[in-house]
Amino acid sequence: MERSQARTCGEPRARHDRCVTTPPTRVPSDDRSRRPRGELSLDWRITLGLALTAAWLGGGAFYIGAGMGWSAFFEQPLGNMGEFLDGAFAPLAFLWLVLGLFMQQRELSENNRTIQRQHEIMLRTAEQAEIQTRAIAANELHARQDTFMDLAKLVANQLEVIAGMLYLSSQGTPGDGVVSDAEMDGLWGRLSSGEASIFSRRMISLRFGSGSPAEKWALFYGTPIRERHCGSFIESFERLLRAAQGCDPDGMIVDALAGSAQGRLYRIMCELRDGPPTGTA
Repeated sequence: MERSQARTCGEPRARHDRCVTTPPTRVPSDDRSRRPRGELSLDWRITLGLALTAAWLGGGAFYIGAGMGWSAFFEQPLGNMGEFLDGAFAPLAFLWLVLGLFMQQRELSENNRTIQRQHEIMLRTAEQAEIQTRAIAANELHARQDTFMDLAKLVANQLEVIAGMLYLSSQGTPGDGVVSDAEMDGLWGRLSSGEASIFSRRMISLRFGSGSPAEKWALFYGTPIRERHCGSFIESFERLLRAAQGCDPDGMIVDALAGSAQGRLYRIMCELRDGPPTGTA
């Protein structure tokens, strides 16, 4: 009983094994089947040449057979036979020469079109490369300008601190005492709150205010401390201008710096650097 069950249970498995078929192997197709249909067909010039050649040879064979017979043809001297063959095959040679020239002209035309397409592709590639180069240069310029703007804010704060020290030296308690300590603290507070050119504007007002040229010169260079402050201001502002020129091809940033309150104070310091001006202000 167990053997019959084993045989019965084994039959479906055997039947299943017999039904399992291996997938058919792919026979590599001929390369000619993968070629374009135009490449398999002969050129009409070649077909015409073959037809004319067959007709010419058939006509020549008929002429020999009907005119003198093949036995008489083969009995001709070699010189006569050679002249006959030269005359018979000369038109065929000229025919295939003409067909070859036409076919070569076609190939040259296709090569010229291919070269023209490649030239157009190269031109488009060069244009795309030029556009990408300009875009990269513009992005690099914008990145340098953004970096300069962040740097300019730091330098402008430094310049205003120097101008504040110069204003304190001449108008505060260490100087003439015109401005009290409480008022100076208020000015420093306004600078910290974002009023960036408060001390530069006040120094410009002092330069064009009342007083003799010698007194105005003394506001900037009257003491070694004031001279040192002016020298630091001039050096820092000139470094800022040089940095602006490196990322400002149109000169707009340089003009904006020169027209600011700190730029005007810089020109005043440069004018008074060599000594007090002669005449009235």
